[in-house]
Amino acid sequence: MPLTYDVEFWTIRKRKNRPKPFELRWRVGERAHSKSYKTKTQAEGRQSQLLAALRNRQQFDEATGLPADELAALNCPTWFEHATAYALMKWPKAAAKQRANIAESLAVVTPVFVSTSHGVPDAKVMRRALHAWAFRAVRTPDGELVSRTAAETPPNEITAALTWLAKHSLKVSEAAQPDHLRKALDALSLKLNGEAAAETTIHRKRMVLSNAMRFAVEREVLPTNPLARVDWAAPKTEDEVDFRYVPAPAQARALIQAVKEQGPRGEHLEAFFGCIYYAAMRPSEIAALKLSDCSLPNAGWGELVLEGSRPEVGSGWTDDGKPYESRGLKRRARRATRTVPIPPVLVEMLRAHAERYGVASDGRLFRAAQGGRVRSTEYCEVWDAARKRGLTASEARTPLADVPYSLRHAGVSLWIKAGVDPVEVAHRAGHSIAVLYRFYAKLLRGMQFRANQLIDEELSGRHEDSAEGPT
Repeated sequence: MPLTYDVEFWTIRKRKNRPKPFELRWRVGERAHSKSYKTKTQAEGRQSQLLAALRNRQQFDEATGLPADELAALNCPTWFEHATAYALMKWPKAAAKQRANIAESLAVVTPVFVSTSHGVPDAKVMRRALHAWAFRAVRTPDGELVSRTAAETPPNEITAALTWLAKHSLKVSEAAQPDHLRKALDALSLKLNGEAAAETTIHRKRMVLSNAMRFAVEREVLPTNPLARVDWAAPKTEDEVDFRYVPAPAQARALIQAVKEQGPRGEHLEAFFGCIYYAAMRPSEIAALKLSDCSLPNAGWGELVLEGSRPEVGSGWTDDGKPYESRGLKRRARRATRTVPIPPVLVEMLRAHAERYGVASDGRLFRAAQGGRVRSTEYCEVWDAARKRGLTASEARTPLADVPYSLRHAGVSLWIKAGVDPVEVAHRAGHSIAVLYRFYAKLLRGMQFRANQLIDEELSGRHEDSAEGPT
């Protein structure tokens, strides 16, 4: 029914022998409404609230008798309901990795938007209930997209956690208040272990929260995005690579050799790690590398033309149930490519790998035994063993080269120290210039100092030439 200003209040009447004898009565349009109270003071207080709403030019709903603001609050979904709807809305057009990131971000902030901490479930159980169940979508047999909790029966502890959350979740209008938003922003700025998250992680999760609030505006649940008026700044974090733990060239070569020395599995992954170091490739890019993408001459430098990636993600986030997704290069258009010249040592590794192991049916160089993507669990196991072989005991006890990705940092660092133009370094690594400077600022500042020296020398030489005068 439509809202109206046609509102009339009648005298509060007392009805004897009633538990709540004082009856407030009013009419909205053609419908009469009433509400009983134990005391006359209570009835008068409620009448004052309704009169104040009318004086503030609020229209009333004929069906419920409520002012527009109260009606909106009554119909407002809880944050948990809204977040679930948002995850479902985003699912069809989102990449698998993006789906997982949305679920992760919502799983961080949703437990903050609750009315009480009494009886709150275990934090790990709650995180798993939200990330793996409430915010993960599945298709029903007839093709309908629903939350996983609507299609499968969760374990008892998951059901209990979600039941508690559904009961105590704040309304979206309450969650949008600055105090609650500030707590949510503080939560997403931390890792699971309580340490400060990286700046890029905070930005990514905050963007999900902001987009969820925009969705509330789209659904006419909120008038505007409330995050814009919240005074909050992310804690300062150090995104720059810690070069104390980036392997030097000799250490990188020793680690790759230690990979090779681990028998058949290590020999199969030698060129994989070679690509991370000598071409500064991401593991997801190596997983998609085809022999046809490689120019591998008998002598001299070769070249790779990268056109796709296969990031690893749980099978629950992909449409085909595979534990990875096929997509374009990171932060590039779907069909964009990136050319990376590679030194002779990597050319030789890739030639030997192709000759020994062949390629997958689709031409990929690196694959698991059944033809799928080489899993991170496998190459990380090999890497952990390589650290014990290739580093000294004291080095192995430190974070030096603690993850395979350290080789990528080592490769980019090598290029910068060699004097390669930062624009070219960024292109080869698949970075933007801004990202390159944020992560490798110390090295680049050092190269700028060297560049200044060269300019000083050149300027000094020119000055001397001009001082001699014409001959």
